[in-house]
Amino acid sequence: MKSPKLKTVRGSGNVFRDLGRENAEALQLKALLASEIVRALDDGNLTVRKAESLTRIAAAGFSRIRNANLDRFTVDRLMAILDRLGRDVDVAITVRQRKRSADHRAHALA
Repeated sequence: MKSPKLKTVRGSGNVFRDLGRENAEALQLKALLASEIVRALDDGNLTVRKAESLTRIAAAGFSRIRNANLDRFTVDRLMAILDRLGRDVDVAITVRQRKRSADHRAHALA
């Protein structure tokens, strides 16, 4: 039995955008911040209990972050956690006009 042909597709660099999720940029930012929190925990050999005592964020919150369950976290809360873990966060913003797709133009005219 032959396996199906696989097609390689270049991603945008944002998996949430590639999956068509609303607020893809915010979701990507939260994921990046969460990964830095996990890195800070690992670099400091911090248990969730020790991280709780340093940050006043519940240990369960760190478990959620490790499991990428970020629905309860805002960008500013994740940045505050990094700050409490002794990490500096620099944010660079690039704003550009969106390319309008044919679907968007057709919908706007309807």
